[in-house]
Amino acid sequence: MSRIVCAHPSGTPPVLNDHVDWDSWPVEDYLTENYRELHPSDAAVIAHHSAFYRRLAPGSIARSVELGAGPNLYPLMLASAVSRRIDAVETSAQCVGYLQRQVAGPPDATWSAFHELCRRLDPALPATPAEALRGVHVVHGDIRSSEPGTYGLASMHFVAEGVTEDDAEFLDFCRLFVHSVEPGGYLVAAFMENMPTYRIGPASQWPGFPVNREIVSDAFAPFTERLAVTRIDADPTLPDYGDSGMLLLTAVRREG
Repeated sequence: MSRIVCAHPSGTPPVLNDHVDWDSWPVEDYLTENYRELHPSDAAVIAHHSAFYRRLAPGSIARSVELGAGPNLYPLMLASAVSRRIDAVETSAQCVGYLQRQVAGPPDATWSAFHELCRRLDPALPATPAEALRGVHVVHGDIRSSEPGTYGLASMHFVAEGVTEDDAEFLDFCRLFVHSVEPGGYLVAAFMENMPTYRIGPASQWPGFPVNREIVSDAFAPFTERLAVTRIDADPTLPDYGDSGMLLLTAVRREG
């Protein structure tokens, strides 16, 4: 993810999610900066998540969700190993359009390397990128529009900490993410560690809420069990975006 440090003026109110024009999200700049090649940080996320998905029976989840899907396809591919249907929920019209084109296929050739690694680490993945996306349904909405308890598994990548500057709103998004799955449902997520307000491309600026392992663990602990949060270092093959690495989470929603 492109994470260039932007100073937040002292004493100014935090930027909230609804203050932002998400329809202007610069999809092509974002893809160029992050996903035209497979970086070590993505390989580390894929390895972490694949180990979790391999514990689940192939096709055992009737319906899963990727909340704040953006234009990133590899989380959808990973979930295809265990999910019969995947709802890719996204608020940006630009990202929705990109996702719809990718699902209609064929996906951009640059995603082939991601799919190859996903399938090598979890052979239950469908054989091609197009087949891995076959069960994806693109939903124009956001995390707040998801019905509680709808899904057997929820996934979220670089969303809750990248859509607001407000701590209470960050915590609320984490809670909504947990409660999108039924009790006993599975949770898989990734966060940018200590991510400030950031830029994508030459000019566009977006909100960020810096988190660390303790903040993420505390946000999820009241609602989950079997919670595990690990971290990976910042990726030296990417520019210095201001973050200090990534935090990777797996958990199960607590019963009751």
